[in-house]
Amino acid sequence: MLTGTHVNSRQDQVVYGRPALEAVQSLVSAYGARRLLIISTRSLDAPAQALARELGETCVGVFSGVAAHSPREAVIEGASEARRTRADLLLALGGGSVIDATKVMQLCVWCEINSTQQLDGYRVGGSVDRRELLAVVPTLQMIALPTTLSAAEFTPFAGVTDVQRHTKHGYAHPSLAPRAVVLDPVLTLNTPSQLWLSTGMKAVDHAVEQLCNPERAPYADALAEEGLQRLSRGLVASQQQPSDLDARLECQFGMWLAIAGAIAGRGIGASHAIGHTLGGMFGVPHGVTSCLTLHAVLRWNAAVNGERQRTISQLLGTPDLPAATAIEQLCQRLELPTQLASSGIEPSQFRAIAEHTMHDRGVRANPRPIRSPEDIVEILELARG
Repeated sequence: MLTGTHVNSRQDQVVYGRPALEAVQSLVSAYGARRLLIISTRSLDAPAQALARELGETCVGVFSGVAAHSPREAVIEGASEARRTRADLLLALGGGSVIDATKVMQLCVWCEINSTQQLDGYRVGGSVDRRELLAVVPTLQMIALPTTLSAAEFTPFAGVTDVQRHTKHGYAHPSLAPRAVVLDPVLTLNTPSQLWLSTGMKAVDHAVEQLCNPERAPYADALAEEGLQRLSRGLVASQQQPSDLDARLECQFGMWLAIAGAIAGRGIGASHAIGHTLGGMFGVPHGVTSCLTLHAVLRWNAAVNGERQRTISQLLGTPDLPAATAIEQLCQRLELPTQLASSGIEPSQFRAIAEHTMHDRGVRANPRPIRSPEDIVEILELARG
């Protein structure tokens, strides 16, 4: 008999198909917020400032200091700005880096964290007792307006980078997830094509690693299957016609569905684990890491989960191809890189990558047991090209 536990998110709602401004105004009113602070990145400062003007006196400012991979210095600075402006609601406008940074800014306000040294204690595996952390009352919270397909807006955990040590640390709390998410495809029209499509492959990675997880979870599996199909259709369609809002919304629905299993507590696998290392050590963008690693992980796992991989091939509309080949061909069709060499990563660096990745929880959820750094080196060799 199949047994398990499905953990529901504390997220209030997901709004889709409505103009972002209208949805935000409705949410601000519903939450009784009077001092909204927009969090974004330098590349999105212009639309963030425009949104601030539209919101009028309700918006107390824009903080556009978040960079790629959510540097922890930006998190501390953003939390300081939230205190200075006496914000009672944060609005994250951007991709996964902005949304993850904003999640941890909340934590900084809740726990009066004012320095990167203090922040260290609250990371997963840090010095602060988990029971103490769970007892923290969430005061300042957030809503999210995503511009990519990273799906960070649906999860109660976040990754923040220690730039000095080239390491990404995880943070988790049930209330880190945004209270609400607004999926407006119009917001994504100016997202650079490679960023849009590569984060779409990150969402594909979510679906695939859920479907390949050693633990079966009927609810999450069903959502991952539907999400994978919507993503594969929507990504190709949005590449062919970038202004197709229906195709973009299809992608947004797909990434929402694909992440369900990870939210529910089933975790992720080796593709994400290696990707975390590539991001932290080499600055490889979130989406690109999945393009480089997913097909290699599938090939390495094929001996132990062939049936699950056949399901993936069918969902992608390529039943006669191995899942690894189908994923690789989808990346190539989207004109995305599939080889580690494209990011300047050399075989001489594989051992260091492998040793670092062994500390990532995703390694433990891989279908084929990863017992040593040598196993990860084998995967990296498959991704080498």
